[in-house]
Amino acid sequence: MGIKRQEEAVIIRQEEIATDIYSMWLHTDQIAELAQPGQFVAVYCEDGSRLLPRPISICEIDRADQAIRLVYRIAGDGTKELAKLHTGKALRMLGPLGNGFPKKSKKAIIMGGGIGIAPVLQLAKELTGDKSIVLGYRSELFLKEEFDKCGKVYVATEDGSIGTTGNVLNAVAANGLDAEVIYACGPMPMLRAVKQYAEEKNIECWISLEERMACGIGACLGCVCRSVKKDSHTHVHNKRICTEGPVFSAKEVDI
Repeated sequence: MGIKRQEEAVIIRQEEIATDIYSMWLHTDQIAELAQPGQFVAVYCEDGSRLLPRPISICEIDRADQAIRLVYRIAGDGTKELAKLHTGKALRMLGPLGNGFPKKSKKAIIMGGGIGIAPVLQLAKELTGDKSIVLGYRSELFLKEEFDKCGKVYVATEDGSIGTTGNVLNAVAANGLDAEVIYACGPMPMLRAVKQYAEEKNIECWISLEERMACGIGACLGCVCRSVKKDSHTHVHNKRICTEGPVFSAKEVDI
């Protein structure tokens, strides 16, 4: 994990890009300069009843203009509060946090499912070489146009309204995709399936885990996942998602 800073970021613009899914661009002092694909920020609410920050993955990074983009789904009162904010509003945040995706010079498949689509956009922008992008939605698409600029995009929808019917692995099979490395972010059932698929095919695999967090800096142990090996911090089979993750080698974690 690299340098992290607490600062006041200022909202450049915010819009709803799908039902209950919001896109927020913010101007930062140094977070954009330091951030890497797959990292996140901890955003503090103004409401005093919500003391803990909300962890939100970084969707895009504009280092030239010192800006980051957060794309998030309304999941509770904290994100409801964020969705009401407008241009010019300052937000206190800590970041960039966690470890991002390692960029490998290998034929890649980038997979995103649900709101886990957002954290892999910057990776898709920065990853050079042969890559396929597979996005899984329930029905309503978002960020598709941005991904189209990064490479060939394959879509799966649960209701079959667009692309392949089913999930990201159904789209991989339907389109005959293969790779030397997989990068994935999405709900846990998807990540379990991707991990198993990578093991069966002997493909290097990196997954980003989504989890509720409290401190965001590894002190509270509130966001641990089970690891294959003992953790040097706790001496048990735990990994702290906020510090050792959120991106892990699929072989490291038992999900």
